[in-house]
This record gives sequence, C-alpha cells and structure tokens, in this order.
Amino acid sequence: MADQGSGGNVIAALCNIFFPGLGQLVQGRILAAIFFALAIIISYALIYVLVGFVLVPIIYLWSIIDAARYRSRS
Repeated sequence: MADQGSGGNVIAALCNIFFPGLGQLVQGRILAAIFFALAIIISYALIYVLVGFVLVPIIYLWSIIDAARYRSRS
C-alpha cells in the first residue's frame, strides 16, 4: 500500500488510536487486525485482575507503531 512515513501509514496509525487493529485493517492486514483486536479485548477483560492496566497501554502503543512502520512487500 504505502511506504514507511507516507500518508497511508499515518492514517493507519491514527486509526489505531481509536481501536487497536483498525489501522492494520485499513492497510489490508486482516490477521494482524484480528490479533490486535483480540489482544485489546482480552487485556480489557484482564483489568479486573490488575494485569490489564499494564497490557492495555502496551498493546495500544504496539499497534500504533506497527501500523506506522509497516512496509508492503510488493
């Protein structure tokens, strides 16, 4: 889709601010989108055991950085 640092990656990174995995979905990376969506849902569930308070910000940042640094193989 877009090279690193291009507008497409910026839009994808901004989408991940709203919901992790959304930016990967915009980039057409279905499996990565499912992974990040499931990871954030599970992390929110784990907030009740106090582990989620650490996992939620990590997954948010990881998904944003992943979308911003993505390079298409073609």
